[in-house]
Amino acid sequence: MNALSGKSVLITGGTGTFGKACVRRLLDDEVPPKRLVVFSRDEQKHVDMARNHFPLAQYPQVRYFVGDVRDEARLRRALHGIEYVIHAAAMKHVDVAEYNPQECIATNIGGAENLINACLDTGVKRVVALSTDKAAGPINLYGATKLCSDKLFTAANWLSGATGARFSVVRYGNVLGSKGSVIPFFLEQKKHGVLPITDDRMTRFWITLDQGIDLVLEALAFMEGGEIYVPKIPSMKVIDLARAVAPECETKIVGIRPGEKLHECLIPADEARQTLEYADYFVIEPAMSWWNEREHANGSGQRCPDGFVYSSDTNPKWLTVEQIRELIEPLVTV
Repeated sequence: MNALSGKSVLITGGTGTFGKACVRRLLDDEVPPKRLVVFSRDEQKHVDMARNHFPLAQYPQVRYFVGDVRDEARLRRALHGIEYVIHAAAMKHVDVAEYNPQECIATNIGGAENLINACLDTGVKRVVALSTDKAAGPINLYGATKLCSDKLFTAANWLSGATGARFSVVRYGNVLGSKGSVIPFFLEQKKHGVLPITDDRMTRFWITLDQGIDLVLEALAFMEGGEIYVPKIPSMKVIDLARAVAPECETKIVGIRPGEKLHECLIPADEARQTLEYADYFVIEPAMSWWNEREHANGSGQRCPDGFVYSSDTNPKWLTVEQIRELIEPLVTV
């Protein structure tokens, strides 16, 4: 059982890669949610989920609710009777955000504010918002909007009072096999015999969908409100990923794209002062007076030393080419 067993749950962006996997996990639980609302603006994805994955005849507790996080009134309607919320809706493609900044801001920042206000007014108990490593020291618009979103969610605890909704954030790196990831791109380029690599030094954090869901459920179980949860996950070199996907192909260095980092960081030094380390994750406590040095619900954490940085290039945990190949095997169909 988990924190959502027998509860009323809503997932924004519920038809996306993470949302579908999370719905599957929750419905397969020994005690599934009593009501599970899939909230998304994509009508066709709702139809696909209802027909091919979670039909209402088999899963009567599922509700398919078409709506946009930009529409606060629609959110309020969807949140009626909801106890727990997982916020996975976002515009996440770096290049699309750079070309359409107003749209990215409206969804990632305006949508976060709408959800917070709606949750505060409808009796929601706990909210966990999904974030990204690109929100730590952002250099592109997507990362900047997610940093703003993170600040909105952590500060929302100011507004909820002693017995109101609690808000926390989960921050992690690239999700293995998610839409828009580099793996489908490499598989397509494999047909041409050459894989373009931005820089052979480039590193990234990688996490599986199951690990991401595990962390969200952990946060919902132990959150006090205002924390940012960061998983302990491995790094990999992008060049090693290319070798795992297509060892027979040549690689071509094409240069770092606008808004792209050579390495990603999940915990910068300035946040390390507020960070606790646990066996499987870190917790960045909020720098807010209302926190009042309270004990985190999972009280076994150790304070990180001054100057600690959790970056993909200095991470002690790395994936080899063989380990990467084993991880991506289910995704490689060509």
